[in-house]
Amino acid sequence: MARLDASKLAIRLGRQAEAVCRRYLSSGHRAGRYWQVGDARNSPGRSMFVRLTGPETGKGAAGKWTDASTGEHGDLLDVIRESCGLVDFKDVADEARTFLAMPHPDPEPGDRGQRPASVPTGSPEASRRLFAMARPIGRTLVETYLRNRAITALHETGALRFHPYCYYRADENAPTETWPAMIAAVTDPAGTMTGAHRTWLDPDGFSEARLGRAPIETPRRAMGDLLGSAVRFGMGCEVTMAGEGIETVLSVRSVLPTMPAQAALSAAHLSAILFPLTLRRLYVARDNDPAGDRAMATLIERANGAGIETVVLTPRLGDFNEDLRLLGHDALAARLRDQIGSQDIARFMSLAA
Repeated sequence: MARLDASKLAIRLGRQAEAVCRRYLSSGHRAGRYWQVGDARNSPGRSMFVRLTGPETGKGAAGKWTDASTGEHGDLLDVIRESCGLVDFKDVADEARTFLAMPHPDPEPGDRGQRPASVPTGSPEASRRLFAMARPIGRTLVETYLRNRAITALHETGALRFHPYCYYRADENAPTETWPAMIAAVTDPAGTMTGAHRTWLDPDGFSEARLGRAPIETPRRAMGDLLGSAVRFGMGCEVTMAGEGIETVLSVRSVLPTMPAQAALSAAHLSAILFPLTLRRLYVARDNDPAGDRAMATLIERANGAGIETVVLTPRLGDFNEDLRLLGHDALAARLRDQIGSQDIARFMSLAA
């Protein structure tokens, strides 16, 4: 049987729109010509409306939905993807075919290039697909999250994106949940994306206890090949700055807005970052803890062996985001001004600092 494309599969689902909703959006209910539910993840609520009747295609088609609270919209394939926690189109299509009692076709010649093949969970390719599914951070919860952490210098943050329904499982035996998330692209020095980092966020807002992260066991996780790679901000040059966390690095860039920077995502990965051939001076934005001390010592030894000058930047509190949030921008600027080289003050430091 020839493979049905997405539009034809969506039409078949639309013909059974109410049955699809009862199966995948069971938290909702019928309200006239619509199915009403909280969102495409099957959350309780009333902000999402799915058309149960209408033409097969075009405006007002059966199966089309809109979430009034977010402005998102889509078709019943999107409902299956979001409610089942799927990423690949093949998996969504297979689930749809199972619901429709349709045969699952064998791959036809040339079919490999028409739809993405399944990839191992947590692989670099899975990371690239996740990042591609997310959207820029402007006017999203990611921007709100960063601003709540006093990070307002959001220039050159193309490595960050927002995913409104990023899948999360506490462990392999736990149910799949969905939370909004900040997705960060992890790249090697050549710019090839090798992994992704997820920070799940609290949709209910910011609190000092969780600093805006979701109330789950491990709100930050990485996937893909991370060793030697990092989340990068700004164009590389012979001077760069490296730190552990994304928030730490962006806090320093609030004062040094034109200095290229990279977040290694952990102390162990910070000590193992790869050095570009052009690098001559490395600023290390350390965290004030034993793991930060060990990472700093290892990184300095490696950099010195490669003929790279290293300058350690030390926060007054636990990390540079704490300094920025609790002490303020001016205090952070004064501390960094005393630590960076005089030749780099005029070059990288904001005039406002």
